[in-house]
Amino acid sequence: MNKRVFNPGAIARGKRPVLTHVGRTSGTTYRTPLDAHPVDGGYVFILVYGSRSDWVRNVLAAGSAKLKVDGREVELVTPRLIGQDEAFQALSAGVTRPPKLLRITEFLRADLRT
Repeated sequence: MNKRVFNPGAIARGKRPVLTHVGRTSGTTYRTPLDAHPVDGGYVFILVYGSRSDWVRNVLAAGSAKLKVDGREVELVTPRLIGQDEAFQALSAGVTRPPKLLRITEFLRADLRT
């Protein structure tokens, strides 16, 4: 439902960061609106649906993605799964932590291509 209904609307509104990634088996280019949190040298993504989400698996398989945020596009490289401690240490104090009820323990971190 997200892929076909909610994501196209969020992309059209242009208010959220959009991650462009390539399908690991199809080679299709996908655009996924996400919350992207800037950290020193890159971005952290809170994996609300876990690391088995298609977009996460695609980015990890490709080793890179592009992120359009605040009207500019940046290239992300070296994506990797990180734990809660590392994520919370990297995220600014202003970023709301996911509720413990959701039991989110994995995050995706990617570096800016320099």
